[in-house]
Amino acid sequence: MDDATRIEVEAAAFRRLRRHLLEDRPDAQNIDLMNLAGFCRNCLSRWYGEAAAERGVEMSKEVAREAFYGMPLAEWKAQHQTAASPDQQAAFETSFAENVGKD
Repeated sequence: MDDATRIEVEAAAFRRLRRHLLEDRPDAQNIDLMNLAGFCRNCLSRWYGEAAAERGVEMSKEVAREAFYGMPLAEWKAQHQTAASPDQQAAFETSFAENVGKD
């Protein structure tokens, strides 16, 4: 596979993952994704912003999130996210530190 085709395939796979998480499974909570897999939709939006910055396109965290989610994050949360339990929050603290850092 040549580089251009590989990039197209990778981009298509990313778009399909995004569609799956946003449209097919919006019920999957970000905190559960993070606790189980070590990444969530917010991580994907951060990686999107970082990839843009690597190519000279600066965007804030909020702009990257809106580009990924297709709406402001607050709107997404209101429509799809539920309150986390104390156990979920505790597991998240560990998962976030291990996978993202102490930010």
